[in-house]
Amino acid sequence: MSDKWRELLLAVGLSALAGLVFFFTTKATMHDFDYTARIASALLHRHLGLDRQPGSWLNELVPFEGKYYSVFPLGAVLSVLPVALLQQAGWIHSFPAQVLTALIAGLCVFFFFGLSSVQTKSVGRRIVLALFPIFGTWTWCNLGFGGSWQIALGFALLGQAGALYFTLVRSSPFVAGAFFALTFGNRTELILILPIFLYLWFTIPDGTEPIRLSNIVQRLRKKAPDLISFLVLPITLGILTAEYNFARFHSIFDFGYARIPRVLQEPWYQHGLFSLHAIPGNIYHMLFKGIGDTIPKFPYILPYGFGCSIFIASPFLFLLFREGGKYKAVAWITIGLLIAALWSHGNPGGWQFSYRYATILLPWMFLLLAGNGPAKLSVIEISLFLVSVAINALATYEFLWTRNVHP
Repeated sequence: MSDKWRELLLAVGLSALAGLVFFFTTKATMHDFDYTARIASALLHRHLGLDRQPGSWLNELVPFEGKYYSVFPLGAVLSVLPVALLQQAGWIHSFPAQVLTALIAGLCVFFFFGLSSVQTKSVGRRIVLALFPIFGTWTWCNLGFGGSWQIALGFALLGQAGALYFTLVRSSPFVAGAFFALTFGNRTELILILPIFLYLWFTIPDGTEPIRLSNIVQRLRKKAPDLISFLVLPITLGILTAEYNFARFHSIFDFGYARIPRVLQEPWYQHGLFSLHAIPGNIYHMLFKGIGDTIPKFPYILPYGFGCSIFIASPFLFLLFREGGKYKAVAWITIGLLIAALWSHGNPGGWQFSYRYATILLPWMFLLLAGNGPAKLSVIEISLFLVSVAINALATYEFLWTRNVHP
């Protein structure tokens, strides 16, 4: 058996194992918040919204001109369209949130394992790195909730991992573009990193010739087919999203979030959905907020239900600040762009473990961690990985399997 096939079998096996572990260790306690699935079913009947409000708990279905519309972007709805097709065919009856989240988790592990080959060859280190974004971070608990918000973040994580894999490992611009469409289709702010992917396609995949002003035009001509292939599906989705918004709210830029009843009256939105006033609160929640309280019985720690520092939730992330890495500059620039958007959002995430919005940073953190470490798995990496897994296993248990943590 060739090394290529052996690696593929290892990746598939690791992915399947991760998916099974995720499925049996999570419980989709928020599966009833199936906004995107309901709108996907409506689309199959040529409706953009629902004729009536299906339940008081679905308060993010906003009323407008006699219909109820979801505030999720079109891409998030299309992502679960296959589920709606299975429901319409009668093969499934309720939204399979737990199966879907396990599938997302397994596929993420597959792409992260493949992506790790770009900067490290140690199989043990690659396995740890591939498992880390799912089981060593807040992704385990938050994706496990299984609500439409968490699933959209999961698809955004999967989309970025797939887009990077088909850019840096297996060069396929059209497929990479499809995964990028999945990415920003679920989290609109990720359109900010389109220039990063275009830069990668412009400079990295085909060789080592340095970029100079004199050869930019020549390189652009050479790269034009790849760039166009990459952009086909993202541009198509962007146009469809604009038409989707216009058909619902008469504006291509209106996703409907500000139309949620009384949402702008909530204290964190007093300066608008996005504001510079929100930055201090987001910085505190993401970087400095403590994990919660101690209790006199197992498991002795009671996580706070509205966020804590990502470094407390995942000590493995302290390794981000090591020197080195092939994609260090690109990764940090991307993280900076995304943080600028996240920190200006009025609400730091609501009900969650740690800072769920930081899920979209994980592929770029992954590139840093894969490139700035030793050639082989080190004791410090193993130790921090095991501690991170233990913390997130505990949070997953308490949030999803007990009543210890509740609003």
